[in-house]
Amino acid sequence: MPGDRALNFLGLLACIASLSFAIIYLEGVLGLDPCPLCILDRVVLVALGFVFLLALVHNPGAWGSRMYGGLASVLSLAGVGLAGRHVWLQGLPVDQVPECGPDLYFMLETLPALDVVRQVLTASGSCAEVHWTFAGLSIPQQTLVLFAGLLALSLFLALRPRPAA
Repeated sequence: MPGDRALNFLGLLACIASLSFAIIYLEGVLGLDPCPLCILDRVVLVALGFVFLLALVHNPGAWGSRMYGGLASVLSLAGVGLAGRHVWLQGLPVDQVPECGPDLYFMLETLPALDVVRQVLTASGSCAEVHWTFAGLSIPQQTLVLFAGLLALSLFLALRPRPAA
C-alpha cells in the first residue's frame, strides 16, 4: 500500500496537471475564457494543491496526516459543490438560465468579496454555456469527476488505519 507521501504527491500532481491543462490547452490553444465558476474551481484547486504540497513536504505523523487529509477533504467538498452547481446550471432549460452578470474582474473591483461569491453562485448565465466536451463530458462535469476523485483520496488519507506508534 502506498504511503502518505506518495498519495500526497499524487494529489499534488492531479492539481498541477488539471490547472496546467486548463491554462495551457483550454485557454492557450482553444482560446476559451474561464467563467466565474471556473475561476472559483481553480482557486479551490490551487488551495488543495497547496495542502497536498504542505503535507508532502511536512511528512507528518498519523495525527498530522489526518489533519491534512481532513483539510483536503473540506476543500474537495467545496470543489464538488462548485462543480455540481456548474453542472446544474448547464443542465437548465434555456428559458431558466439566469441572466449573465458582469464579469468576475469587474465584480472583484466593485463589490466586497462575499458579495462576489454570492453573485457568482446565484446568477451567472455565462456559466451555463457548454464550449468544449471530451468523452461526452463538459468541462464542469470533468471538474466534478476530478474533485470527486480528490475527495476520495483526501478521505482515504484522513481516515485510513495507521499502525500504532
